[in-house]
Amino acid sequence: MSARERLLEAADELFYQQGVQTVGIDRVIEHAGVAKASLYNTFGSKEGLVCAYLEQRFERSRSRITRTLTRFRTPREQILGVFDALGEAFTDPGYNGCAFVRASAETAEDSTIRRTAEHYRSWVRELFTELATTCGYAEPEELARQLLLLYDGAGQAARMDRDPSAATTARGAAAALLDAAPLAG
Repeated sequence: MSARERLLEAADELFYQQGVQTVGIDRVIEHAGVAKASLYNTFGSKEGLVCAYLEQRFERSRSRITRTLTRFRTPREQILGVFDALGEAFTDPGYNGCAFVRASAETAEDSTIRRTAEHYRSWVRELFTELATTCGYAEPEELARQLLLLYDGAGQAARMDRDPSAATTARGAAAALLDAAPLAG
């Protein structure tokens, strides 16, 4: 395994479980078993490592959601399937909330970490918007914002209440929301 892979693996484990600000770079380096120069040569800084860690999490989330959506035929089923993919994450024994929320809560407003987290949220919102548009809803952007609130709320409930069924509850609320949303004329 390369130094980059070991650093990302250590960052994923430590940052996700303990927080980006709580974990110092020396702990990540020690956990990865690499020289300090490896971190700076590969990522440039701790912030660079945090962004790479979040990008890796983003890729895993996107892959999980995309893979799950292939099981559904219609855009409406796919919208609801996003919550099924979320539920998969919640059942992981190591689930510790949304890595993007946690990392961005600990950083400055103008940080690259926050922009990396916003990129993930943007992707989820755009996915909901695209699917809602394909379904023919009258206001797909507004519907996507509402679905994103359910998505976010499920993640918070799963972590704060230790309730892996939060995704199922959010899926039910999303179905009711879709049933009530007006279709384009």
